[in-house]
Amino acid sequence: MKISSSIFSLISIFILLLISSATSSDFDDFIRCLPRQSNSSLPITDAILTPNNSTFQSIYQLRANNLRTFLSATSRPVAIITALHPSHAQAAVICAKRHDFQLRIRSGGHDFEGLSYTSDVPFVILDMFNLNSIDIDMSTETTWVQAGATTGELYYRIAEKSNVHGFPSGVCTTLGIGGHFSGGGYGFLIRKYGISIDNVIDAQLIDANGRILNRGGTTSFGIILSWRIKLVRVPPRVTVFTVQRTLEQGATELAYRWQQVAPKLPKDLFIRLQPEPINNGGNNKTVRVSFIGHFLGQADGLLRLMNMSWVESTLYWANFPNGTSIDVLLDRVQENRVFSKSKSDYYKALIPKQGLETLWQGLMDIEDIFVQMNPYGGRMEEISDSETAFVHQAGNLFMVLYGIQWSESDGGINATERYVEMSRRLYDAMAPYASSNPREAFFNYRDLDIGSNESDETDFEDAQEYGAKYFRNNFIRLAVARKRVKE
Repeated sequence: MKISSSIFSLISIFILLLISSATSSDFDDFIRCLPRQSNSSLPITDAILTPNNSTFQSIYQLRANNLRTFLSATSRPVAIITALHPSHAQAAVICAKRHDFQLRIRSGGHDFEGLSYTSDVPFVILDMFNLNSIDIDMSTETTWVQAGATTGELYYRIAEKSNVHGFPSGVCTTLGIGGHFSGGGYGFLIRKYGISIDNVIDAQLIDANGRILNRGGTTSFGIILSWRIKLVRVPPRVTVFTVQRTLEQGATELAYRWQQVAPKLPKDLFIRLQPEPINNGGNNKTVRVSFIGHFLGQADGLLRLMNMSWVESTLYWANFPNGTSIDVLLDRVQENRVFSKSKSDYYKALIPKQGLETLWQGLMDIEDIFVQMNPYGGRMEEISDSETAFVHQAGNLFMVLYGIQWSESDGGINATERYVEMSRRLYDAMAPYASSNPREAFFNYRDLDIGSNESDETDFEDAQEYGAKYFRNNFIRLAVARKRVKE
């Protein structure tokens, strides 16, 4: 999608206004500090981008996936550090702290609210995209993967070594490993092997003083450099399938039964329910419900059945056409970016048929929206809410993503308020059926509607309110741990 020159001009103005808010001496001192704190043979000067660099704007755009936040009037960075070596990241931490610039960390740029590349105070982006090495040790069935690698690259490199190994993470192949793992990344292996973080052995991170440590956490505790993960076993051939039914074909009854069955199926079987509105012209609207499955084995007689290797099945889930080469997994940047607003829910009880009909009506009213309902159970039911920071495992039937998208032709940035309001309307309509006290949300589907702090301050009472939605009782445990780390 091309961005107009007038928007470029506005962005340039925002950048200049931002830089003028910090004294030039502060900024110059920060830039001079970086080489002094980096001890790599790769010059950090090659990794520093300021608004004066011809590639500054293109690099900023390239890593920004939600155009809603990218084109807003939010301030832009005074610099981007495209780290080429871990010491560049260390230098960025030390110098940003010393010269009072906020540091935002970006790996894939998929944050739903753009928090990895926007702020309301003078800030620097530490771009981890070039730190993307993947070191696989088949003798121990483990891998060290740097934060800037993508899920697609990880799947590809595993497949180079073995056709009976995989890893449980997301279906989007351009997700940056750093943020994806930190927030509880999941995919179609969730019922067999849990989420990504359940299969992490170790991590390297940089703390607030620029020290490289192991066994780290997310950006609340430091900046993840790399993760050590344990690979999981998969069959040489797996089965994927899609079955679709409209409301007229009994989709409501099938969706109701799906809720009862999907979380209790054998761990090897994952079936996502994905309803979407269909407009056949005029007022002839309906909903088509897709049951999208992944089975760790081979099966006969399934509708629209395909048997393939595990790595090929990642392409199926990422909606690549059948027959696409797995080389596409090495494409690191998302194409066809759109404006979007997303929200999430956890369900601990069945949605009654009346509730499903409310959901169908909301989809038909909005039209430009998609919903994904992902079953839990299996391995997820075996992990207690106190075992890891990720609290949404045992006790949940399924998790739901509501996503609304629009393009320039739909009004672009000027249509933001209308589309965001529509997403809130559907979210509010489903409140009677979702989890409550608190109404829980998935941390990786960041949603500023449920609460946030200002960019330059943290109010504990506010943070506790929205933090409980992401982490429930674990929020207090995380806050205590963070306090100890800072001390």
